[in-house]
Amino acid sequence: MAARLLIAAAQINCTVGDLPGNSARILEHAERARAAGADLVLTPELSLCGYPPEDLLLRSSFLADCRRSLEALAPRVRGFALVVGFPEQAADGRRYNAAALIRDGRIAAVARKHDLPNYEVFDEKRYFAAGEEPCVFELKDVRLGLTICEDVWTPKAPAMAKAAGAQVILSINASPYHKRKQAGRHQVFREWIRETGLPMVYVNLVGGQDELVFDGASCVLDVRGEVVRQAPFFEEALELFEFDGARPVPGAICAELPLEAEVYRALCLATRDYLGKNGFPGAILGMSGGVDSALTLAIACDALGPERVRAVMMPSSYTAQMSLDDAAEMTRRLGVRYDVIPIGPVFDAFRAALALQFAGRAADVTEENLQARVRGTLLMALSNKFGSIVLTTGNKSEMAVGYATLYGDMAGGYAVIKDIAKTLVWRLARYRNTLGEVIPENVITRAPSAELRPDQTDQDSLPPYEVLDSIMEAYMEHNRSPREIVALGHAPADVKRVVELIRKCEYKRRQAPPGVRVTFRGLGKDWRYPITSKYRDSSEL
Repeated sequence: MAARLLIAAAQINCTVGDLPGNSARILEHAERARAAGADLVLTPELSLCGYPPEDLLLRSSFLADCRRSLEALAPRVRGFALVVGFPEQAADGRRYNAAALIRDGRIAAVARKHDLPNYEVFDEKRYFAAGEEPCVFELKDVRLGLTICEDVWTPKAPAMAKAAGAQVILSINASPYHKRKQAGRHQVFREWIRETGLPMVYVNLVGGQDELVFDGASCVLDVRGEVVRQAPFFEEALELFEFDGARPVPGAICAELPLEAEVYRALCLATRDYLGKNGFPGAILGMSGGVDSALTLAIACDALGPERVRAVMMPSSYTAQMSLDDAAEMTRRLGVRYDVIPIGPVFDAFRAALALQFAGRAADVTEENLQARVRGTLLMALSNKFGSIVLTTGNKSEMAVGYATLYGDMAGGYAVIKDIAKTLVWRLARYRNTLGEVIPENVITRAPSAELRPDQTDQDSLPPYEVLDSIMEAYMEHNRSPREIVALGHAPADVKRVVELIRKCEYKRRQAPPGVRVTFRGLGKDWRYPITSKYRDSSEL
């Protein structure tokens, strides 16, 4: 009869650079797992230092401190085995993305990551050398192959571990979220599982780190590639995965979420962690009566609690009464502090100061942007005075085509919906109302407007958002050329207009605050176009 092997997945929320805090979190979950009878506890990739540590890895003092923290942790591990991800500096000076196997109070083995990702948001070849040897160890007569994240995105490392005698693949991860990421992971894993015939345990990080958010969803796949256990999404968890020898025992599976629920939870977790890990006491945002600020406010309140959120309406003479009424009603429903600061007197003062310089020139977009910049200045003043961070409310569609004002509505510290297309904003607003109707129906259904001139709507100068978002996704997320986008069914004039706007607004995006990535390609770490560029596609329209 095969031995019962109990593997604990410590799906924890680590903070980059918090070596004492991360060590305490690892030990707390490990002790809980030991008390529940676990033989082995797995923590995520680079769990000791947090992921991604980026250029902290270039500091020898950081690497030395990580090693000291690992060595201090080891003597406290007895009666079970623990895997801890850490950055290793070898004797020859090379750095490795590594994982330590701790047993009987000492570091018994070290696995080094083989495959270093250098695409999308990853830049690991900048920091690490690649490991070359498999790490296989035995526990209760079962041989376990230890791998690190990208190692299981190709068949190479699992095959090497099998050749070294592994019967089960263990994979510790810091795999960032984007829409429908889990289904893609499972498909990749199934391909090499079919080749090797080995089951796997996948343990993932959870939590927000700057632009990234990690979704957890640790799981076990059997030799057919079927998911037989799965932990929750977007929350810390300690899951006990039972094996009968090398065969995983089926158990609870947390189902994947509907798309809107998945994205909404990602935004809330990222916002909560950005403020919490950076020590901000609360958030301030400007209300407009529109759907973008309404969705941002709902996320902020759900992430932080309404007592930590302050909403400010800054009306001008162009602000519709409907906007004032809807903003006030939403803040009442949420129970959030709501202030009204009319910008008319400040706007008039700015225009008076500039009157001589602008003499003989008609009012244009300059005066529209000036209103946005007055609002940005007021919000930043409140932030300075009270210490709360300003959350900007611009969406991805606006960021893509420059429909946002530098030092105005782009002023702030965190861009919650920076990677959310306008059409998805509406879907998320409706989803949020299924949890409790906090966003007034008028806000969702009315034509979007910046309200910076009389009777203004966004579609005065932009294609319909359904069109804009489709072109944007094709061009920015899938690298399609303008002619390829036209072949998808879009009007050449619309494609030409949107692509030109995207190109000319790179300098604006570079100055935008960070915001959480939820699509395959966001507007942060994985969008790296030059500001100064004369390149035009050879198949240009």
